[in-house]
Amino acid sequence: MDDAQRYFYEPRLGHGLPHDPFNAIVGPRPIGWIATRGADGVLNLAPYSFFNAFNYTPPLIGFASIGRKDTVRNIEATGEFVWNLATRGLAESMNASCAAVPPEVDEFALAGLATAPSRLVGVPRVAASPVAFECRLSQIIRLQSAAGEPVDTWLTLGEVVGVHIAPALLVDGIYDTAAAQPILRGGGPADYFELGPGFKMRRPA
Repeated sequence: MDDAQRYFYEPRLGHGLPHDPFNAIVGPRPIGWIATRGADGVLNLAPYSFFNAFNYTPPLIGFASIGRKDTVRNIEATGEFVWNLATRGLAESMNASCAAVPPEVDEFALAGLATAPSRLVGVPRVAASPVAFECRLSQIIRLQSAAGEPVDTWLTLGEVVGVHIAPALLVDGIYDTAAAQPILRGGGPADYFELGPGFKMRRPA
């Protein structure tokens, strides 16, 4: 395709489209369904679509919060959080947990979700989620533009110190990604995806 036919825009000047394509292009994205406990003991549960894994040893995961929300403040106060796998069966509950409510509201209760105790951190897991990572805070980083200007977005990185996996997802000792039915965030205002057919491809020797 000739470059003259491609749609081009500079984000700083606006995209000129009905909906910003950025999130749709970088996607579908895994969901950071993050459980925390406030300094006052109140539980918090919130999904973040800017989430991913960043390192093997030690295993590090991270999510970006646009605005310094309750989740970030809780992690800063306690140094702990739990990531829960959002699955197709838990999609409605995950969506309910993203309601804009005051800090004193427990989103586990709001979404009708039972908790399960963690082993190494003081934050509980979503009992119905088949996979969870217990995490300790590594870094909280305020993002900035290329010009060095601070952005009201906070990247929180955590070290995974404990992993919970439902036995049915371990097939001959290998984690079955598709069997977990993870849901993935798309770019539109209500777009989510499920995993399609997979394929295998070995790295060059």
